[in-house]
Amino acid sequence: MIIQPTSLAALTWAGAASGTSAQSWRIGTVLSARPLGVNPQGLLVLQVGALAVETELPGSQLPAQFQVRVLSLGAQPQLEVLAHPVDPTFQRVLRERLPQQNGYAPLLATLGTLAQRPVLRQLPPDLRTALALLEQSLRTPAEVTRGEGLREAISRSGLFFESRLASPHGNLAALAEDDWKGALLRLAGLLDRRAPAPAAPNRSDAAPPMLQRGMQAQPRVPLPLVAADDDVAPLLDRLHGDVKAALARVEVAQLEASASPLPAWMIEIPLQGEGGRDVLQLQLEFATDPADGSHGWTLGFALDLPALGPVQGELQLREPRLAVRLWAEQAQTAQQLERQFGPLRQRLAACGVLLDQLSCQVGLPQPPGRHSAVLLQATA
Repeated sequence: MIIQPTSLAALTWAGAASGTSAQSWRIGTVLSARPLGVNPQGLLVLQVGALAVETELPGSQLPAQFQVRVLSLGAQPQLEVLAHPVDPTFQRVLRERLPQQNGYAPLLATLGTLAQRPVLRQLPPDLRTALALLEQSLRTPAEVTRGEGLREAISRSGLFFESRLASPHGNLAALAEDDWKGALLRLAGLLDRRAPAPAAPNRSDAAPPMLQRGMQAQPRVPLPLVAADDDVAPLLDRLHGDVKAALARVEVAQLEASASPLPAWMIEIPLQGEGGRDVLQLQLEFATDPADGSHGWTLGFALDLPALGPVQGELQLREPRLAVRLWAEQAQTAQQLERQFGPLRQRLAACGVLLDQLSCQVGLPQPPGRHSAVLLQATA
């Protein structure tokens, strides 16, 4: 829903939207809300915290009292209507992590620049080792296009780091070498000893990995420009901030998975691609069909490759039946994908899979929002 400020609250709302209000309008903040009525223009008037705002009438009725969480600030703050009261500890940790998180693409670009600097060999051995281990935790396209390789990449994506550590065979030293979060923690600890972490910018270039936001492909970012001299300190400062943002992003995904009423996960896998690094985003969900009680898996993915542009897909498996839907932002990419449909049908048939649907559309899908009651997009 699009929220417009009422005339009486416009100045306060403008301050809140820019993050300068004293009303705690910060990313991750949970505020109380209640409907006040419908104005003569047919807009629903809500009280959100200390502000009165207007919005279009929602498709479903809102309760007399509810809570909203601030997901983003800026010109159009976005609020999530929460279906259940939030645990205070969960709320506090998520409120801390959301402004700190950012996508993996800036970190991957910084790593690429560091790898090209001869001065890298002059860094302390423990820091060079930590950088090498983080590079080693990147997966390759060949690995994630095999079933076992994809399963391993999901397991080592950082989302399950603590559960793997708590297992009878959990080993911190080993996990720090092959788990994305473990490698990030190791590198962050060394960078923390070198210098204090830079302050979080209270903004991010990538939406947080939350189920109700849907999937969003992360394009590569240009390699950061560095001075021609051998001073690597500015690049290490940038790396420190990128590592902290990546850690916060993993923890946002972990918090989201722990609070989801459904067995569903948002997973991100850094890839060593051709001529650079990419990010594969997955959304994995186990669901029950209420009509017949059957069970199945839904796997969504989002990827932005330089040669193809943004691509998304959704695979719904109800054994032995499979439905595959693809979306490509560029028409040329959609045509390329469709040319692979014949071989794909043959391979699935050889595996005994019954293909119910195989399609590719031009344009990217809108987030379904089925894991959240309502998303409110505000304009100041």
